[in-house]
Order: sequence, then structure tokens, then C-alpha cells
Amino acid sequence: MHSPSTPENQPGRHAPNRLIAQTSPYLLQHAHNPVDWWPWGPEAFAEARRRDVPILLSVGYSTCYWCHVMERESFENEPVGRLMSDRLVCIKLDREERPDVDDVYMTALQITTGRGGWPMNVFLEPASLKPFWCGTYFPPEPRMNMPAWSQVIERISDAWVNQRQSVIEQAEQVASAVAEHLSADAAPVAVGETQITEAVSQLLKMFDRVEGGFGAAPKFPQPANLDFLLTVRELASDDATKDAIDEAVRRTLNKMACGGMNDQIGGGFHRYSVDTRWLVPHFEKMLYDNAQLARVYARAATTYADDFYARVARRTLDYVLKEMTGTLGEFHTAQDAEVGGREGLNYLWTIEQLRLALRAPDAEFAAQVYGLSEGPNFRDPHHPDSLPANIPRLTDRPDRLAHSLSLSEPGFLSRLDAINGALYEAREARSQPRLDDKVLASWNGLMIGALAYSGRVLGQARFVYAAHRASEFIRREMWDGTRLRRSWRAGASGSDGVLEDYASITSSLLELYKSLNDLQRHADAASTLALAIRISDASHEQFADYSGRYFDTRADQTDVFVRASSASDGAVPSGSSMMLHALLELADVTGDRKFADRAICLLSAMSAAIAASPLGTVHATHALCRVMTEPSLRDASSLPHNQQHAQHRHGSPGDEKSSGTNGSILAMEVYAGVDRVALTADRPASLTLVLKVANGYHVIAAEPTAESADAPSLHPMRVGISGGTGVAAYADYPPGEEFGVPGLGSLLVYRGTLELVVALEQTGPVTGRPIVTLTYQACGDAECLLPAIVELDVAIDIE
Repeated sequence: MHSPSTPENQPGRHAPNRLIAQTSPYLLQHAHNPVDWWPWGPEAFAEARRRDVPILLSVGYSTCYWCHVMERESFENEPVGRLMSDRLVCIKLDREERPDVDDVYMTALQITTGRGGWPMNVFLEPASLKPFWCGTYFPPEPRMNMPAWSQVIERISDAWVNQRQSVIEQAEQVASAVAEHLSADAAPVAVGETQITEAVSQLLKMFDRVEGGFGAAPKFPQPANLDFLLTVRELASDDATKDAIDEAVRRTLNKMACGGMNDQIGGGFHRYSVDTRWLVPHFEKMLYDNAQLARVYARAATTYADDFYARVARRTLDYVLKEMTGTLGEFHTAQDAEVGGREGLNYLWTIEQLRLALRAPDAEFAAQVYGLSEGPNFRDPHHPDSLPANIPRLTDRPDRLAHSLSLSEPGFLSRLDAINGALYEAREARSQPRLDDKVLASWNGLMIGALAYSGRVLGQARFVYAAHRASEFIRREMWDGTRLRRSWRAGASGSDGVLEDYASITSSLLELYKSLNDLQRHADAASTLALAIRISDASHEQFADYSGRYFDTRADQTDVFVRASSASDGAVPSGSSMMLHALLELADVTGDRKFADRAICLLSAMSAAIAASPLGTVHATHALCRVMTEPSLRDASSLPHNQQHAQHRHGSPGDEKSSGTNGSILAMEVYAGVDRVALTADRPASLTLVLKVANGYHVIAAEPTAESADAPSLHPMRVGISGGTGVAAYADYPPGEEFGVPGLGSLLVYRGTLELVVALEQTGPVTGRPIVTLTYQACGDAECLLPAIVELDVAIDIE
């Protein structure tokens, strides 16, 4: 059994501080430090303002190795604890409970130091919570060009007292850089096949042709990259591209599955490999890694008809069900990297330990198969006095190993499973790594989706049932019908969810819906789909703005100084990219056009980020693949600004109907009274347009409001010229009528039928074929559609 990290089994040497009332295992690990720790929240902010001292925000997570080291060295040191408490208001934050807060300050850390990591120690100006100095781990004594932690505290405190204005100015500069980096205001751009090709090209250039994976050590599994390549493989039109993708995917999957990063004895993957060979892992096990890897191995098993990949997927999911699943069907967060202060101690074997656990023939078989007969392959780098040992690894794929040993593959695997069972039993008798037993909605969503998908494609109904049980836990314990909770532990819910949680749960429920239908569980499937729709609609209401862009946090969030809308993927895909996939799936499953409209608006909002870094936003680029292959969506992705174009004829209302697939175009008809105008350098021309807005819709006015006319989320009506130069278009826009919009106040819009007089003027030499355009955005009462650009079929004669 893996023991939860609680104060009861880690009593500490000191009286409890404020963290003792928290539920996060990470915070509880610090509840007996001689530091006056506060949890993140308004009480701590108020205390810092009252005392007029900086805030130390120290961020980590329960299975973080260097977080444990810094705690032992500094936070458990009484003189250091007194210094921290006297000079600062000290806040401990579990990054897994508040990924939005972590993301903002991690961006500050990366901007100011060029690197990231945990523990993250950031000093904040208390009035605004803006960061003015950032760092990670600091030792108790100066070493390796690092100051001692106590020196950092003293210098920060002295600067606050004696150089206050400089500190505040630095906080403003750092905060401005963070806001610019996380800004969601970039104008939409055209995206399409170019970005998909670029992402594939980058991955194939980064591919390690010997050991698999992408890039140098440390090597992370990056399942989103592999999943993307598997999708592109299905779309590839030439054999060379398909062969290159197959080589990258298969070599990477083979090497990861055979290496020490994959727990050969108990199943499941460690977080990453510190070397290029996937041999020596960083030993913590994360729920999100195992969810995503199980899913990609299951998909590869069906793509390549490969039983080894199916076995890896099954063993990974069985590990989660055995070691990371609670009594209510919920999934726990992580297992620690260290045991008794030693990294990976539980997972290491010597040849003598192997022989004690197994009969002689089996011990020699295991030593050969798992590489122990070649000698030790690991020594703890943090404890050079430790004895060398082995991380078990497969020396080759099971099918090739069986052949080399003159065994049938089923016979080889049967013997290996029996050996693993005996070794696992012996390993369970050792001290076990700590278990972070909190429940995170987002990570549970990833695992629910992995179980549902893998159960369906591998023919394992038990996985689907486990996914359904976990989804019912989410429905019962973490969803109140309006809002989703981010975390849950021991019967208590944590803070409200962020976009990542809503998007992950929605996606997982849609995967589960398909799998339940396959099992003829139609009532459960219908209930699951209904919940997915409700959570998706709630996320749109809480996280989307008037243009359809999704933010990582709700508009009413007051404890972050910038409202981010991140498109970049990390170990977990971004909330916006997961929501994009969910909306596309909802559109397909339900046939409801509103979900397709939301998806295209979100893709438009993310397009600049995708164009800037197709691989850094690979999960969104993956969604773009789907958009490019769906006839009803394909055109929207490839046109400038992700906006639909349509030709509108001249005539009277009723003579012509608008064309195109965009809802904005169908929501308003545009008519021109003439089919051509004459223009000279000294004589302007004019034409009158009749605009007829459909019932139930309104169009954003040319001046929405004095305050928000330039807001990036709005697309005011504008006339313009495309297709040539030397001609300018102006309009005498009518005033709009007021319309109340949540979060924006009163907005000016157009309804019904109106006339618009357009003036044309020659401004220089005319090139090309200038065409008059009208840009506008139509909205229903609850949400806006994709902006439209209308090209008017009116000839401009230059005399």
C-alpha cells in the first residue's frame, strides 16, 4: 500500500501552523514547519498589507523531489523559519490545486531568470500581488554560485525597506511582461495545412533516430506529439511521410515501453527520463502521464495491430486501478519520487534481492530479461555513498526476446507475468512512496477518457465501467449543477475549477458516451452526454468572452493580476486546446451548430498562437487537422482572419439570398442598389447598402460603446477595400441601440433593417481589382457568431 501524505504519518517536530487546516497533501507536509505559513487567499494578502512587508509565495507539489530537499534544509530550520516569518508573509501554494496562479508566476520566473521549475519562490508586492523577484531552489549555505536562502530573505527585506520605489517599479515591469506574454489579444490570422506541415517537420527534425523521443535529455514522453503524428499519418498522401511518422512513433513507443521509465514490475510510467535512453527515470508517477500514455499506446495498438502496445496500455491502466484509485472510484494525483529521503529506492533491485524473491531458474531468467546480468545501471546521484543497483528494463521487445530465447511469445509473457507478480509482492513489503491522494478534476478527466477509449478499442469493458464509475463520482462530488470543483480530498471540495478542468471533463464524458453506447448502455450514455453538454455550456458562460475566446480563469477571479488565455501546451494540454477538441466532438455527436460555431470562434482566437508556434500549441494544431478534414468547417480555417467570405448581389430585399456557411452571413442579408460606380481622382462616388438583420439576431454597431469600441473581443461593423489599392471606402454609420451584455455592460447594436451610405474615394494609383467589403459580427441573445467579410458585387470603374 502507498501511504497518503498526511500529518498523522508525518508528524514533524514543531507545533502546527495555519496549513494544518488545509486538505492538500503538499500543504499538510509543511504544516509542522517552524514557519508562519499562510494558505493562498485574501487573509494572507491583508496581513502583508497590514504589516507592510513583501509576500513570499512558495509553490510546489507533494511529489516534487527538490521541494522535499528545500523543506528539509531550510523550512524545517528554526532560525530560518523565524527569519522568514519576521521579514515576510509566507504563503504556501499547491501548484496542482491552483494551476492558474502557478502559470502566472511561472511565466514571471521564466521571463526574469530564463528557466522554470519547482519549488518556485516568488516575492510579491503586497498591494497588487505583482512579482518583483523570482527564484527556485536555494541551499541553506552559499554554493555553486547560489546564495543561501537566508541571504535571499535578508536582501529582499532590505530592498523593500530601503529601495521601495525601485522594488515597485520592478514589480510593474515584470507584471507588464507577464501580461504581454499571456495576452490573448493577438488578431486572428489564417491557419491551415501550412501549420500542420510545419509541426510535423519540426517533430521529425527533433526525432532521436537511435533512442526515440524528441530532443535531448531529459526526455519527457510528450504523448500529445505522438497522438498528433498518428492523426497526421492517417491524412498523409505520400508514403514517405507516412513511413517517417511510423519510424518516429514506433521507435519512441518501443524505447519508452522497454526502458526504466516504464515500471516493468508494477506497471505505469514514471514522469520522465534523465538520460537519452529512457533508462533512468525521475521516479515520481503522475496520473496525467499515465492517462495520456495509456491512450496513445491503445491507439497505436489499433493503428499498427501491435499486441505489445495493447499490453502496455492494459498494464498502465491496471496499475492506475490498483494503486491510484480511491474507494469511490476516483483517481489520485501522484506517487512520490522518493522513499526515506532516497529517490526511487522502492523501484531498485540488486541481483541478490532478485535471487531472494525468486526461484533460481526464474531469477536467472529475470536477470537476463531485465538487464541485471549486465551489472548495475543506477546509483543515486544525490547520495554517492549509496550502493549501485538496477532499474529493471526490457532489453528488447517481448516478441523479439521470446524469439531469441526460443520461446513462444505467449509462453514468454506468461512466465514474465508470474515473475513480475513475485517481484511485486516482494516490493510491496518495502517502505512505499507517499501517495498524493487528492482528486483533480482535469487529471481525472484525462484518465476517464483514457479508460473509456482504451476499453472500447481494446475490447476491455472493465475499463469502460471504471471510467463510468469515476464520472459518476465527478457528477456527485465535484459538480453542483453550475460550477465544477478543481479538487477534492477526504470528503472536502477545494477551489472552483479552471478552464482546464471543464475542458478535460467535457472531453472525457464524450469519449465515455461513445464507449457506453458500444456496450449497449444507452441510458447511461444519454445521461453522460447530457452532463457533457451542461458542463460545456457552463464553461462557455464562465470562461468565454463575447468573441468566443476562452480564458483560463473566470472573469470574477480577483487573486490573479492578469487573466490569461494560454494556448501553449505543457505536460497537460492547455485548457483552450482541450476545449477546442471537446467543442468539435460535441458538434459531431449532437449535430448542434452552436458547438461548431464556438469551435471556429475559439480556433480564430487561437490562430495567432498556432501560427507562431504550431508545435508549442500541438494539441490545438491537432484540432486544426480535424477542422481541415470536415467539409462544414474546412473553409473557415484557411481564409484570412478565419473569417468566411461570401458574394452578395445588388438588388432589393428579397431578390437575393446570402450564401456561405457562416452563421453571421445567414444572420444578415446585404443588398446594394447598383451594380457599378464610376470614380475619378477628383470626383468621389457613393452607393447605398440595405442591411436586413434576421429576427433573433443583432449586429455589433460601428461604435459599440465609447469605452469598448477598441476592445479586441468585439468586431464592429466596418466598410473597406480588398483586392487592390488606390481606393478608400468610408461610411456614415447609423447609431446603434442599447443591448445589455454580461461583463461588458451596455453595448450598441443594429437590429432589423437599416441603410448604410458608402463613399468611395481614389487616393492614389489604382492597382488590382478593388472590391468594396463589409465586415460585421452577428450575435444571438446569448453568444456571438464568427465575424463575416462580405465582398460586394459592385464594379468600380476608374475614369
